[in-house]
Amino acid sequence: MDRQGAKPLLVRDYEDLARARLPADVWDFISGGSGTESTLTANRAALERIRLRPRVLTDVTACDPGTELLGARIAAPIGIAPMAYHRLACPEGETATARAAGPAGVPLIVSMFASRTLEEIAAAGSGPLWLQLYWLRQRELLTGLVRRAEEAGFGALVLTVDAPRVGRRPRDVRNGFVLPPGVHAANVAPEAMAASHRAAPGASAIERHAREQFDSSITWKDLARLRAITTLPLALKGILTAEDARLALEHGVDAVIVSNHGGRQLDGAVASAQALPEIAAAVGGRCRVIVDGGIRHGTDVLKVLALGADAALVGRPVLWGLAQGGAQGVSDVLGLLRDELEEAMALSGRPRISDVDRSAVTL
Repeated sequence: MDRQGAKPLLVRDYEDLARARLPADVWDFISGGSGTESTLTANRAALERIRLRPRVLTDVTACDPGTELLGARIAAPIGIAPMAYHRLACPEGETATARAAGPAGVPLIVSMFASRTLEEIAAAGSGPLWLQLYWLRQRELLTGLVRRAEEAGFGALVLTVDAPRVGRRPRDVRNGFVLPPGVHAANVAPEAMAASHRAAPGASAIERHAREQFDSSITWKDLARLRAITTLPLALKGILTAEDARLALEHGVDAVIVSNHGGRQLDGAVASAQALPEIAAAVGGRCRVIVDGGIRHGTDVLKVLALGADAALVGRPVLWGLAQGGAQGVSDVLGLLRDELEEAMALSGRPRISDVDRSAVTL
């Protein structure tokens, strides 16, 4: 509920509610971007520039946003992007998020740096779960996490490929951000995470940890090692060019996620919605295309579907809902997005996901 006791009517309404509940440094960690935050801003601007082209006199009595994604039937082409440390927003953390994602019928991508164990999240969830990975220098950690994910029933892996190191995020540096007591990466050995808990004035503990632990030497050939230890579908997150999309296809991935890390990595990088058309064209339907970055309304989902995406991931708004109302807050955010998408489908004369094509938008 907002300050007047009324339920928020738009996803963006949850932003102010969450800001009021969270410590300033945590809010900055969740909300901030790298550098001048130009890419963070560009993600929204790119979506705003896209306009819809509605068709009329179409039977839209029944609109169905349901679709299939990486072997799972989902209620809408929406998923929850991987984000670390949900306990920063709510004491229950990722288990609350999982409890909301299941009934909503959307996939939850669990961060390698989740603050609840994979097993706890799986027990709480009833919908599709995917595991997101970074390639750490201690490569045996990767194998162990993959095995645990398989045993817990996770349905896919997501390898983040745009973070050979964590981009400099001025808000975190200014705040000397460090993980607070009681919040830790529940699935990674404590010795590998120690730097994220060491405070230093004028330094981000998250950035320092990444420089110590992330393996910046990985290349395309390393994907074969990951493929060799699992049969789970593999998605690469952080693809922004047609060139890399074609290389991903050559290396047998099942999906590419068009993403600039929510504006948190290379400042000045192309907005996700702007990069999407060339990547969709390069892929040509040979693997799934998913996109994240700035999704705040159901019409945003319709726009990226029209530009070639099979689904859109939502990041920060999920944490806003989590901070505002735990599992119910996440459920409300996801429900708003689904309802808005269904309405947009009806008002644009496209009652099924298969009806949404490039003719639905103008740039």
